[in-house]
Amino acid sequence: MPLYTHGHHEAVLRSHSVRTAENSAGYLLPRLRAGLSLLDVGCGPGTITADLAGLVAPGEVTAVEPTEEALALGTRTAAERNVANIRFRTADVHALEFADDSFDVVHAHQVLQHVHDPVLALREMGRVCRPDGVVAARDSDYAAMTWFPQVPALDEWLSLYRRTARHNGGEPDAGRRLLSWAREAGFTQVTASASVWCYASPEDRAWWSGLWADRILESAIAGQAVSYGYATRADLERMSAGWREWGAAPDGWFAILHGEILCTP
Repeated sequence: MPLYTHGHHEAVLRSHSVRTAENSAGYLLPRLRAGLSLLDVGCGPGTITADLAGLVAPGEVTAVEPTEEALALGTRTAAERNVANIRFRTADVHALEFADDSFDVVHAHQVLQHVHDPVLALREMGRVCRPDGVVAARDSDYAAMTWFPQVPALDEWLSLYRRTARHNGGEPDAGRRLLSWAREAGFTQVTASASVWCYASPEDRAWWSGLWADRILESAIAGQAVSYGYATRADLERMSAGWREWGAAPDGWFAILHGEILCTP
């Protein structure tokens, strides 16, 4: 199993915990209805999961992560929100321990970019999905991220992130590959789309720049990049300052492209 590039530092959770079904799974929402069973692969802190659980209730959601440590984040969110129709289990998306045709919907958000074999993962997601169900995946595409004004340290950050993620066994430019991976996994009916997160208001700039200024110094990627010999602490400090420079720009703008797929098994 590849090493998870982001880790679970507070600055990472600061980012992941603002994700909702509306801002992260809008392409899937028209396919949901009350009573469906749903598997959420890589549920993270569970904010999207809890929203999805509300949309399919009284249907049941099964949320999985590869480790108990990661799973505890989602469990806590479900308890805080009093969401009772989610069960949490550890699982490897490459070898899901569920019977064939177990779920109406199988969903993964920002997961396939981190796994060592996304085609196998999609094949497994399709196996546990019922023939009339849907497999849904959404992933960002790091090489397609763009921003203004141009801050050289952010170019360094992007190059470092992509290099480190690939060292860890993932594919940071996953968004553009989802359709190809789905077809290789055997899906013949695939609807591909794209959507964007954009940070351009003063509040959004402060939030996005602040969390990445912290993440590049303190989250798992910092230690990984240094240990691999890809960066020094001074390099990371420069990238962190670059994020704060971008965040202070009154005309700062940052966009993240996501690929999306809806697949019929």
